[in-house]
Amino acid sequence: MKKILFTSAMAFLMFACGNNKKDDSSSGISIDGSSTVYPVTEAIAEEYRNEDPKVQVTIGVSGTGGGFQKFGRGDVDIANASRSIKEDEKAIAEENDINFIELEVAYDGLAVIAHPENDWLDCITVEELRTIWEPAAQGKIKRWNQIRSEWPDEEIHLYGPGVASGTFDYFTEAINGKSGSSRGDYTASEDDNVLVQGVAGDKYGLGFFGLAYYGENSEKLKLVGVDGGEGCVEPTSETVSNGSYAPLSRPLFVYVNSSSVKNNPKVIDFMEFYLEEVSSLLKDVGYVPLTEEEYKRERKKFADFVEQNKAEKAE
Repeated sequence: MKKILFTSAMAFLMFACGNNKKDDSSSGISIDGSSTVYPVTEAIAEEYRNEDPKVQVTIGVSGTGGGFQKFGRGDVDIANASRSIKEDEKAIAEENDINFIELEVAYDGLAVIAHPENDWLDCITVEELRTIWEPAAQGKIKRWNQIRSEWPDEEIHLYGPGVASGTFDYFTEAINGKSGSSRGDYTASEDDNVLVQGVAGDKYGLGFFGLAYYGENSEKLKLVGVDGGEGCVEPTSETVSNGSYAPLSRPLFVYVNSSSVKNNPKVIDFMEFYLEEVSSLLKDVGYVPLTEEEYKRERKKFADFVEQNKAEKAE
């Protein structure tokens, strides 16, 4: 299961079909979106392929924003998302007569990471992260000792997700107070493995991405604790699930197209399987499960959504 990570995503070709083309119960299931949610959905897809090998489940990784663009056009059945859908993304879906449901599937923490040889940084405050990453820092905050005078008089090299990433949206909102508000002079990539490699090869590097990717690369990186006002806390399953790793803990989502539910029974089967099995697979891919009560809530939401769409189709 450890091998089910982002790099394998690039081997998948998107199975793109229009919103009105899902009228064959034997058709495949197409998914796109967040690189953070990808390992969760791919782990489920691997298990589902064992259950029903005739169904082709294809998963693309174009970031949360890119996934919502495809989802809003009706090009995919399911969108992986590391944030909730935005109003402009909802509007695109509405223009294309696409209804959908949002389902929470896991919790994740954003990891702030440094090079293992960084011996001056063990904990960083939210205010210091804002000083580094806010738009006003561009071209001005360039050296470590500008953050704390006792830190090295060396250039700080920043690594983070690109603007299409839900992780970028979440981090900028949590740290800078507005989604998408960030300096632009940093090494950006939608591929978290590029960020891992960047910081792992740069003693003066600092970056952030989903906690699961740190877990898979912990021997190459140093995890930095974050002080959100209540003392320094490192992200773990416990601190993410109980919310004490604040403000960098978040829910992860999948979105399901109502047209797909109406016209492709395999989408229903897959999502029912997803919501039943996800909690048992999350630890293998480094994420934190919801409580059983929360999963019951999500299964009930999806069951109601299916019944509603079946009734609409029968009319």
